Amino acid sequence: MANGSAPTIDQILSIRPVVGAETPQWSPDGKELAFVGTLGGPPNLYKVSAQGGFPVRMTVNIGDVNFLATRAPLWSPNGDFLSYISRKSGTDEVWLAPVNGDEEFRLSRLGALIHSAMWSPDGSCIAVSCSRHGSYDIYTVDVPTGKHHKLTEGPLNAVMPVFTPNNEQIAYLRLNDTWEDHDVMVMDRDSGNARIVVSDTDFFDYTYGKTFGAPSVSADSKDVLFRSQRSGYINIWTAPMDGSGEPEPLDPGEIEQDNAVWSPVGRQVAFTANNNGNLELRVAEAGSGTSRSVFGRGIGMCSNLKWSPDGKEIAFRYGTPTRPADLWVVNVEDGSSRQLTNACADGGPAEKLVEPEKISYESTGGFTIHAYLYSPPDRSKKYPGLVYIHGGPTLQFFDDLQPNVQYLVQRGYVVLLPNVRGSTGYGKAFEEANDRDWGRGDLDDAIAGTEYMKGLSYVDPGAMGITGRSYGGILSMYAITNAPDAFQAAAPMSGYGDWPSLRWEMELRHQKMQAHEFGPLEENEELWIELSSQFKIDRVTAPTMIIYGEGKDPWSDASRAFWYEMKRQYKTVHHNVYHNDGYYVDAPANVRQLLIDVADFFDLYLKG
Repeated sequence: MANGSAPTIDQILSIRPVVGAETPQWSPDGKELAFVGTLGGPPNLYKVSAQGGFPVRMTVNIGDVNFLATRAPLWSPNGDFLSYISRKSGTDEVWLAPVNGDEEFRLSRLGALIHSAMWSPDGSCIAVSCSRHGSYDIYTVDVPTGKHHKLTEGPLNAVMPVFTPNNEQIAYLRLNDTWEDHDVMVMDRDSGNARIVVSDTDFFDYTYGKTFGAPSVSADSKDVLFRSQRSGYINIWTAPMDGSGEPEPLDPGEIEQDNAVWSPVGRQVAFTANNNGNLELRVAEAGSGTSRSVFGRGIGMCSNLKWSPDGKEIAFRYGTPTRPADLWVVNVEDGSSRQLTNACADGGPAEKLVEPEKISYESTGGFTIHAYLYSPPDRSKKYPGLVYIHGGPTLQFFDDLQPNVQYLVQRGYVVLLPNVRGSTGYGKAFEEANDRDWGRGDLDDAIAGTEYMKGLSYVDPGAMGITGRSYGGILSMYAITNAPDAFQAAAPMSGYGDWPSLRWEMELRHQKMQAHEFGPLEENEELWIELSSQFKIDRVTAPTMIIYGEGKDPWSDASRAFWYEMKRQYKTVHHNVYHNDGYYVDAPANVRQLLIDVADFFDLYLKG
């Protein structure tokens, strides 16, 4: 942290990315990039010169966007339109925004959820994955008439349509019923007639296609890229589009890879390599079996890669633990780079944020746990320690900005962010190590993290707390029920505690995840009950704050039931509900209040 007073909560929350978490899009002439931006207001469409400059807001209103759909604007091949998906008409639809400033208009009339979309190379239609008939199927929507044509038949979900560069076919993903197996499919763009290009198994896809990723087809339309865990790590693989020959790894290694995309010319592939949360941008020549770094700074996170139309540059998002993600461009040949947006142009409060230390420690079962350690700059006194658990559990902490954590550090806490067993980024065996074991081995990893912190001279060993959202809330509930002496306070955010009862109350992707992680309920009911912290509340001794939002979805009963049972058994429990919000609390005003409430709660029970 730089010299000067610590940043306030409002200053910390004001440090936000200019560029939203979507892939930036080059204009067909390569002169501009379009992106979803958040400059001083709600998300909207912006353009910026490929050489840099202040982004220009387009005169459109994207409304309420579907976070599972392709939020990123997509240029039409002739550059006349930007398409986007919004539900401002009541349901997800494809909208077109004329680049000349004319009024945007709704193109599609599908009237259902849209998962993903892509323009045809000739600009005559847009392919979408839509749930109009109860499962996701592939449709084409004619431009400009909006007439749609259904090309696949359920019940299996068909998602992530992409046109082959030769404009003759559409590649897409087909998921099996458990969302664990994927077929990369290809069909004629007009008549269907689908066939399998390559199959991949045993790769659970929590967001029905988004985790596995969209297929990417080579410029000559002969090969396709896909992600696979078949080597024991998520690597990028290539397969012939005609189905002949065996798939081959692009750049094999014991490292996780993502964001792969073919150059629009030649045989180069850009992708990111995940080294303990640091995401480096690399480029490989297909067939060589090797790759080279084109952007990597030792710390930070590259994502959302997009080649320029001439194949000479790559646009991407890049951020660090003390800087929000901005839009960058790198030259593939010489490695020169330029930053197109700057969310912290004048430094401001970002200069006062804490740079985390990457540490590792040993846990039960011989597991090495990697973690981020955030500490106040003044080490002359002792602070309480907090273990902050990520969601998922099949996710991880990266080299990115964590505003919630920065605020807790500013309030006088040492905060540990462990990638407990079950996290991604460390291979398939590590990711599956908490299958059918939630709240056991991964809780050991959290507790081992407290032991690491207790060994620090500036940490109070008698003041340990645990918190986190979603799975972080779940593991916090496990902590107070399965290891009641390990933590002196807990603040589960938007957690779940009763798996059998919640099975039919949760949305489908949660149900699929439970069946994958625990095994089907009919065959594993005893385990489902054993892994439900709701039935062990009598063991709780730690003061607890139950946190969730309500008003926009029905999941609040999950935390309310846990709070009620705590209250019924006379446990020390606080009940904080944030209204007019989703279960996970995302409205800015509610997030601000939640952070203050959490810090105040831990102050009471960990600082006295």
